[in-house]
Amino acid sequence: MTTPHTPHGTPEAPLLTVRGEAELETEPEIARITVTLTARGRDRRTTLDDLTRRNTTALDLIKSYGDTVERLTTGTLSLTPELSERGRGERVHAYHGRVHLTADLTDFTHLAELTTRLADLELTRVDGPWWLLRPDSPVYRQARQHAVREAVQRAHEYAAALGTTVTALTELADTGTDRPQPTRAPLTRGLHRATLTGAAEPPEPLDLEPERLHVSAQVSAHFTMAPPTL
Repeated sequence: MTTPHTPHGTPEAPLLTVRGEAELETEPEIARITVTLTARGRDRRTTLDDLTRRNTTALDLIKSYGDTVERLTTGTLSLTPELSERGRGERVHAYHGRVHLTADLTDFTHLAELTTRLADLELTRVDGPWWLLRPDSPVYRQARQHAVREAVQRAHEYAAALGTTVTALTELADTGTDRPQPTRAPLTRGLHRATLTGAAEPPEPLDLEPERLHVSAQVSAHFTMAPPTL
């Protein structure tokens, strides 16, 4: 087991330990929505066919937005029998089908329109959007660089307060970069049944404003100083 190195100062080279912290506020890069499609019926095959049809309709709608959608994935699919509470034996009363979709959008111009149109589909639930940054977003690098610069500035300020100067950096440790937790806009549309009396007017798109995200970074730095006169 390796023992962590702990720097030590000497009277000839006093040790100065500082923290550097930074917090940046930035616009999100991705809006993520989840779509849950459901079907219910007494016949297993009919329920599965309904679920397949609704899944195809939702996929076609999402794909029609082209490059606006960066990523589209299908999650779990389930078809569950519901047993009757009456009678003897394992008699199936109904079947419940469900499939989950996840879509990441990078162009927020069409976000409100797409989410509203999805929520207007038959027996479809839409959740989100969750505002995110990409894992390799340059914002993380910028936050770390700001934290390092703050550590250096603090070291010089402390040394100046002692009437001396910083002479060398002996250790720099990354103590953490905090990724923003996904935040969700207030959109949750429940299961929707299509009207049977004719085509309804398309719904008005919801007003969805991207929420600014916060990224923070922290470093710990060890410097040596020229001996101060105390």
